Amino acid sequence: MRPAGSVLVVDGANVVGARPDGWWKDRAGAAQRLHEQLLVADIEYDVVVLVLEGQAKGGVRAGRDAHVQTVHAARDGDATIVAEARRAAERGGRVVVVTADRALDARVHGVGATTLSPTWLISRL
Repeated sequence: MRPAGSVLVVDGANVVGARPDGWWKDRAGAAQRLHEQLLVADIEYDVVVLVLEGQAKGGVRAGRDAHVQTVHAARDGDATIVAEARRAAERGGRVVVVTADRALDARVHGVGATTLSPTWLISRL
């Protein structure tokens, strides 16, 4: 396996939920706006993995756009985030997960990732 470089895994629901901008009225639209912002954001990661779940999946197709890889969670968004963080860590990259979820924070630390808050990411969008 070749090294993954630096990977930022984004808990889409958690980041969208950190901004009280009416996202709950249009979860798919909120996910699409976040995706578009990640495409043009000036952040220092080789790959950004955006994990979406539920209705938010309707806003962005799964797949890669430039440096942003969108992943649709089959059921549990947290389990998908942990799996993506583990996969990147196993490839030898620096892995950071953006979430404010304390239980998820503990789980991703267990697979070798660190965490940053949604406000950190929002300030760079």
